[in-house]
Amino acid sequence: MTIEEKLKLLPEKPGVYIMKDKSGKIIYVGKAVVLKNRVRQYFQNKEKQLPKVKVMLSHVEDFEYIVTDTELEALMLECNLIKKYKPKYNVLLKDDKNYPYIKVTVNEEYPRIMFTRRIEPDGAKYFGPYSSAFAVRETIKLVRKMFPIRTCNKNIEKDMGKVRECLYYHIGLCSAPCTNKINKEDYIKLVDQAVLFLDGKRDWLIQKLKEDMKKAAEELRFEEAARIRDQIFAIERTSEKQKVVSVGEDEQDIISMARSADISCIQVFFVRDGKLSGREHYYMKNTEGMERGEIISSFIKQFYEGAPYIPKEIITDVELDESELLSEWLSQKRGNKVFITIPVRGKKKELVDMVYQNALEALKNDISIREEISKDQVVLELSNLVGLDYAKRIEAYDISNTRGQDNVGSMVVFVDGKPKKSQYRKFNIKYVEGQDDYESMREVIERRFLHAIEEKELIEKGELEEDKAKFAEMPDLIFVDGGIGHVNAVLQVLSGLGISIPVYGMVKDSKHRTRGLVSPQGEIDIPMTTKAFRLIAQIQEEAHRFAITFHKEKQSKRFKSELLNIPGIGKKRAKALYDAFKSIEEIKRASVEDLKKVEGMNEKAAQAVYEYFRK
Repeated sequence: MTIEEKLKLLPEKPGVYIMKDKSGKIIYVGKAVVLKNRVRQYFQNKEKQLPKVKVMLSHVEDFEYIVTDTELEALMLECNLIKKYKPKYNVLLKDDKNYPYIKVTVNEEYPRIMFTRRIEPDGAKYFGPYSSAFAVRETIKLVRKMFPIRTCNKNIEKDMGKVRECLYYHIGLCSAPCTNKINKEDYIKLVDQAVLFLDGKRDWLIQKLKEDMKKAAEELRFEEAARIRDQIFAIERTSEKQKVVSVGEDEQDIISMARSADISCIQVFFVRDGKLSGREHYYMKNTEGMERGEIISSFIKQFYEGAPYIPKEIITDVELDESELLSEWLSQKRGNKVFITIPVRGKKKELVDMVYQNALEALKNDISIREEISKDQVVLELSNLVGLDYAKRIEAYDISNTRGQDNVGSMVVFVDGKPKKSQYRKFNIKYVEGQDDYESMREVIERRFLHAIEEKELIEKGELEEDKAKFAEMPDLIFVDGGIGHVNAVLQVLSGLGISIPVYGMVKDSKHRTRGLVSPQGEIDIPMTTKAFRLIAQIQEEAHRFAITFHKEKQSKRFKSELLNIPGIGKKRAKALYDAFKSIEEIKRASVEDLKKVEGMNEKAAQAVYEYFRK
């Protein structure tokens, strides 16, 4: 069924629409109050769309939709689908799955405090997300100084009395429940206090501790009273550093943003009990040409979708898309009313202005983001050279062998212009005999994309989780280390598999340096002074390095394995011979005298090697 035919069948109901490219990959997810009206707008008014939307529509080959009963259900489904698929053209919270949290395992008999990057439905309490792992570890360290909670994974009930106090007990960072230095009731009280501290309810916590201190003193437990007094002093010292930002016991998240190029910096101040309990900044990608309200709305949906805590009030400085709907959704998640306010004067306006200034500073001072923006521009420059909008994922392939022996292939991956080493792949050439780089390249490409097809089928059947797949993600652009022959070999395989991806050869000059790119349409000469040229050279060098390293590993194993067949040659001598001669051919040509000079070799061993290769 064509897109035009599908448009006629759209219902006048709320729901979610899903745009797909020619490979079936989800590239955009949106929600609509009336599906029929919203989806038709895309295809009937293409010329009036933002440049980014025009680019997205040029890649749309199909769409699907899911009808919901209410707009709120549509919003919830949209949030889940964006989180799951991270579509290319949606505004995305940058690397949201990697933001760290503090976890307190209140679901356990003797709770622990720990660093985590995953929120699971396990009954534990989570605090965050924080913008850096350093911030989490420093906060955990501070909490443990005041409330010495364990971090180990010991089975306390089982190990009780069988183990000795660890170092953390002796330096005051653990109360050692495993050796009964603290009873269970007091330990749980300690955990509850830590949770209150992390929740930002420090005034309430201090009041509670003062009551406990008074009671301990009245019962003549002076050592316990002194310990609680020190706890109170420590909490008060941390509270002194917190700015009083409002009157009363407000729970607020104050949100503003600053932007640069295609990245927006969202700054959030967390206010608990009328005090600033923390602040973090986050980045949103794909925001070029979008209104501030749209970007902050997208942030709210992605940030609070999995957040462990939602405040009573969210304050921001711009009218949001679907403000009432967001408030309804957040209220449902919190369990009571959540207000979204846009102040125009007074204390709240001063606060949100301060948050905006902090967003500007964060964006200006974040070197990694400046580098990322620069990297994005380089990828954009390279993409324009090859006629693409943005080659987010580039795969590069190379073949390495020595006169047909130890034949291997390599695949390196660059995402947003940076090497993604966890996705590099190695290939032992199985079906090509002798030195035939074209056939070897065909084999590597065929195996790589057959794996992709198989994994996609398993994912669709629900037999493979998407994040466990090794080959399912397709590249936007393929580079091969070689000329037009290599390019044609790859295109032939892709065509046979029904896959259409641009392929370019990275050609070198007479001095074996990167010269430019070649395709069936001809060669593209790229000035050496451009950043795009330097990126191509980096990709080519990385593909070559990865291939030749794997080739040498394979060669070394075979080399040493063959030497071990010689009487008197063990692993040490085999390694020494390999280090000295580097190839079997060199050893074959070596005299007994040459062999004797190798460390660990003697006359008898040298003679054995010499005779072995002359049988």
